[in-house]
Amino acid sequence: MVISVASGKGGTGKTTIAVNLALALPNTQYLDCDVEEPNGHIFLKPDIKKRVSVTLPYPRVNYDRCDLCGDCAEICEYGAIAVVKNQVLIFDDLCHSCGACVMLCPQKAFYEVPQEIGIIEIGEGKSVSFGHGVLKLGSTRAHPLVEEVKKYGDTSKTVIIDAPPGTSCPVVEAVRNTDYCLLVTEPTPFGLNDLKLAVEMTREIGVSSGIIINRSDGNDRLIVDYAAEEGLPILLRIPMERKIAEAYSKGISLVDWDEKYRKIFENLFANIEERVAP
Repeated sequence: MVISVASGKGGTGKTTIAVNLALALPNTQYLDCDVEEPNGHIFLKPDIKKRVSVTLPYPRVNYDRCDLCGDCAEICEYGAIAVVKNQVLIFDDLCHSCGACVMLCPQKAFYEVPQEIGIIEIGEGKSVSFGHGVLKLGSTRAHPLVEEVKKYGDTSKTVIIDAPPGTSCPVVEAVRNTDYCLLVTEPTPFGLNDLKLAVEMTREIGVSSGIIINRSDGNDRLIVDYAAEEGLPILLRIPMERKIAEAYSKGISLVDWDEKYRKIFENLFANIEERVAP
């Protein structure tokens, strides 16, 4: 099974859930697709055995062939090309590496050069197969890096995907085609608002989901009522405890901090299995 863990906003405890679920189960793989700020390695402390550079093609202009006709600017749907006076301006931050300018330039004046957008690191940590992507500083292309990280998914294992926060394109790519999505939220008005966005995102791409309430303080009614209205299960509550926060700040997982959490996450997985089973 492939299980994604997502949230409508950052800081809800998404990585806490993903890491502990991976640690509680045998034969698991943890893939951190939060490529702009991966932190699962803090808890799993993996031994990195493989590093792969991820590149994308970016267009450049051969001025010996270019006649400044402007067709390239009209072709580009993303506004990444502009023809101004005697030059062609290319804005890499807007470019989606679609190749349209290269294919459709009448003078064949465009060519492509590879540029690194990030790296993927693969290893092993605490008996869990580990992988994550690290977006290059200044790069805006998180979505294709997430896509490349997911290609390392090992179908012989239970794969846990730690998605980026929010509901943007990188999140959609991380959650897409997974068997089930765990949506982690907090029992606050802000948490509820962002949970609603995340639920709509999973429904739009056809992935079943359930809710986990983190930092539960006994006043969860606004989340409980919403879940009931939408027919969504609340699969787990993690209590608001200072000791949990202290362990987290030291890079200690829940299953290592208190053995009872291993059984809790095993039961969570069994619950997911029942819901995914045909």
